[in-house]
Amino acid sequence: MKVHKFKFSVAYADTDAGGIMYHGRYIEIAERARMNWLGKNARPVATDVGLVIRDLQVRYLRPLFLADEFVVKTVVTSIRAASVAVEQKFVKNGEICAILTGTAAYLDANGRPACMPDVLVCALKQ
Repeated sequence: MKVHKFKFSVAYADTDAGGIMYHGRYIEIAERARMNWLGKNARPVATDVGLVIRDLQVRYLRPLFLADEFVVKTVVTSIRAASVAVEQKFVKNGEICAILTGTAAYLDANGRPACMPDVLVCALKQ
């Protein structure tokens, strides 16, 4: 499947006292990258909750520092009727700094798993 690229640079607010990007910011930036990728197609049907993160794993390989520019590369690894698995790599100058893997479940208004709408499945396959 197609890889979506989201450019980002580390701001002072993203770092700890040592100038290294705080580990929790990776998750926030990954969320921005996913929303940028899905855009309008990620919006749930009026009666549904939509995609909700079910599990998430982060592997930190190399630190990112203040003012570093990097790209978050997002790719779908599997699609099921009510969930999607995604891998996101934080890449700086061709080197992978972190890998996030996770699964999002599609929930209805009652908080129960539901089949994803066709428009969302089509967006995920692009």
